[in-house]
Amino acid sequence: MENKQKNIRLPLVTNVTCFEAVDKNNSSCKRQSCKQWINYAEGKNCVLLTAQKGPLTLREIGKIYGLTRMRICQIEKGVFQKIRSFIL
Repeated sequence: MENKQKNIRLPLVTNVTCFEAVDKNNSSCKRQSCKQWINYAEGKNCVLLTAQKGPLTLREIGKIYGLTRMRICQIEKGVFQKIRSFIL
């Protein structure tokens, strides 16, 4: 027996971003080539949807990216330094 993949056509969604469509359909994103894709099923594999959950602790952010709380703190500190250098 041959295994044939079914070609499933999804309806064309207009005026909606991909992460809004994923959220609306309550599914995980499968587009691993997207720069917003993360391996985090609780956030539907989308950094933008995960960020919409609201303020997260450093530990929660570390869990999403597979990093320690301290490493997230270091990254945050570097980002703030870059922002300050542009402002001043």
